[in-house]
Amino acid sequence: MNIYYELSTKYTMTQTTTEIDNEILNIYSLTRDLKDREILYSQSDHLMDFFKRLDYLATLDIDDQHVQQMICSSRKGTMLKSIVRFRNLYSLRLEIENANSILDSCDPWDVLRGFTHFTNYLQLARTEYQGSALKQGDCVVFLGSGPLPLSLIILCHYHGLNGIGIEQEPERVQLSRKVIKKLGLSNQIKIIDGNHFTLPLSSKCDLLMVAAAAQPKTEVFAHLANVVPSRAKLSYRLYEKGLRRLLETPELVTLPEMFKESLRIRPKPPVNNTVVFITKAVS
Repeated sequence: MNIYYELSTKYTMTQTTTEIDNEILNIYSLTRDLKDREILYSQSDHLMDFFKRLDYLATLDIDDQHVQQMICSSRKGTMLKSIVRFRNLYSLRLEIENANSILDSCDPWDVLRGFTHFTNYLQLARTEYQGSALKQGDCVVFLGSGPLPLSLIILCHYHGLNGIGIEQEPERVQLSRKVIKKLGLSNQIKIIDGNHFTLPLSSKCDLLMVAAAAQPKTEVFAHLANVVPSRAKLSYRLYEKGLRRLLETPELVTLPEMFKESLRIRPKPPVNNTVVFITKAVS
């Protein structure tokens, strides 16, 4: 019997939050004991089923009060933390697979443009470009760029920027460098091995972007508050609506007091991320 059978029915507006809770509990019970390597490399189709189901749940319009109750429940907090771990690792797996598909292609840009969420990233990059008043030739630094730095790729290719990606996992550094070279962007994008403690860089930075995957956020921003110059411009992404805010990110962002929010741009479909722009106050 397919263990995914309980997850196959789509919700209607009349279905209860209890049913949604039960489905999340079911996914949790089926994924909580999986090792990292099993999530990243298992050939089981069930893992994709769980990921797709979570992707669907994240789009549901859930009452904010119910979401807040889940946040405040310690039992559900443990459950959600495990689900976020599974979701993040499976997202990383898909990112690695997409990076390798670019490397294997004789037309890498065609493959890139065919990715499911490519249009989302186009709009998200445009939001960050316009929201931070960047111009051609400016340099952006992306902390937590991953194996397939789509944000950097789009900002540099479509908006004429230069970019530096910072990634702490050596295998992902090497893979992303190969992807950048395959796409013909080696003159615009540099990937370095490091983390938030690598900052500040000696090179110019017109915008420092903090990836959703850059964790732990509180520690990251505490360090940045000490090392970036006054008036430095930064941005980060978050999820503010429904279950997506619980299933996509494991940590609330607490900013040091010297960072002041200058602009918040909420998403328009197909984008799901709110982009927050902050500036370090003059000391």
